[in-house]
Amino acid sequence: MSTKDFRLRRDPFGRLVLELDDDVYETVAPVRSFPISAPDEGIALVGAGGTELLWIDRLQDIPEDIRCLLEEELASREFIPEIRTIRHVSSFATPSRWDVETNRGDAVLLLKAEEDIRRLSAVTLLIADAHGVQFLIRDMLRLDKPSRRLLDHFL
Repeated sequence: MSTKDFRLRRDPFGRLVLELDDDVYETVAPVRSFPISAPDEGIALVGAGGTELLWIDRLQDIPEDIRCLLEEELASREFIPEIRTIRHVSSFATPSRWDVETNRGDAVLLLKAEEDIRRLSAVTLLIADAHGVQFLIRDMLRLDKPSRRLLDHFL
C-alpha cells in the first residue's frame, strides 16, 4: 500500500487516528520493528486490537507533519536511555552501582550480574539494570577512554 493514501491526526483526547481510504481507525499506535538497529525503518501502525493497519517502510518517505506526529508518539512510548559516559562504578564485581550520563540526563544503574549486559552487535550493548530499565550503548567505540576502560572490566 502506498504511504500517500493515508492521513494521521490526533483526536481531542490526544490519541492517534488513522484515516485510510474511506475507513477511520481510532486509537492507533506506531510500533517499531527494529527499535535499536533501524529505528527509522519498518514502522507498523496497529489498531486497538493489535491488528496491523498500515506498514511504513521508512519514516523519511512520509510527509513531515505525519512523521513528526509519529516520532512524538514513539518517543512518549519508548524509554531506552542511551549511555554517553560512564563516570564511576562502585566495584568491578557484581552487583555494581554505575553512575552514568545518558541522553536523558544523569542516572544511576545497578548491574546485578555481568549477564545483564547483552551484546546486540560488535559495538552495541543493551544493559538491564536491577529495576528493569534498559540502557543502550549504541557504539561503545564512541565512548571516551575512561568510560571504555570501566566497561571493559565487565565484558
